[in-house]
Amino acid sequence: MPLQNRVTPFGDILAVPQRGTLMGNRGIIHDPTTRTLLKRRWTTRAWIICVCAFRNVRRAVMARQSWTELFFLDEPTALSAGHRPCFYCQRERAKAFQAAWADGKGIARQSAPEMDRVLHGERLDGDGAKRRHRLATAVKDLPDGSMIASGDSAYLVYRRATYLWSWDGYAACPLPTRDVSLLTPPSTVEALRGGYQPIITGVQS
Repeated sequence: MPLQNRVTPFGDILAVPQRGTLMGNRGIIHDPTTRTLLKRRWTTRAWIICVCAFRNVRRAVMARQSWTELFFLDEPTALSAGHRPCFYCQRERAKAFQAAWADGKGIARQSAPEMDRVLHGERLDGDGAKRRHRLATAVKDLPDGSMIASGDSAYLVYRRATYLWSWDGYAACPLPTRDVSLLTPPSTVEALRGGYQPIITGVQS
């Protein structure tokens, strides 16, 4: 049986057989004796995105009293859920995200904890559920890598077109017109607009 450690653009953590292309964590949120999730879904504001292979380090997934390994289809999925690049295993990409964050907002560069504080306020609503934001621009004017929601479905915005998200990748689809909201945290959208280039996997035209 697959472990419950695959993350959707809505930030939900589910058990599915598909493997992700990126890893990340939100602290320790599992019981290593059963390799199952606890009720809490985060223990730190530093929700990060990591690479799956780094310096030949191998970990038994969810088997230690250490951070809980989570997996994402790709970077827009992780960014939508509220994560940001890791300054340890993805230092150059994290620095690029940090610079684009500042450029997109028109402010001085912020530290990782400062960005985490902002993201934490944008990723969750008052009840701890995934926060959806009002669109401040037309969907097609969002930067590549942004994600929107319509009902229970998530869509990637890429090259001014929309693509329906699934565990297996993205499929081109008409622009949704009802109940559309911004799923990617607004500050992350500003980083994308500021020049950060997310790694997108599985776009089918």
